[in-house]
Amino acid sequence: EVQLVESGGGMVQPGGSLRLSCAASGFTFSSYDMSWVRQAPGKGPEWVSAINSGGGSTYYADSVKGRFTVSRDNAKKTVYLQMNSLKPEDTAVYYCYARSDPLTYWGQGTQVTVSS
Repeated sequence: EVQLVESGGGMVQPGGSLRLSCAASGFTFSSYDMSWVRQAPGKGPEWVSAINSGGGSTYYADSVKGRFTVSRDNAKKTVYLQMNSLKPEDTAVYYCYARSDPLTYWGQGTQVTVSS
């Protein structure tokens, strides 16, 4: 059974940090590019970041560039999103997804709330 399980969300004050994890099972993780997408209340999905299968290339939305860092550990079948200098507008449910065309798999999401 394919699973992507996000963890690490929670509530943090503006300026704080969180580290999200997404643990994969049931597929060949090292063959898949991984991405993070978020969805704020009442808004559509927003792509946040991506990392290629080998971990050598990373990509970021302008809204998070310089504050978020994506990484992966293929031995642990896990992708991470280190989020620093968090802002209230980062509040959203964060999802990870795996892609190796034509296949994609999604996690269930983890809530991140940035509020004072």
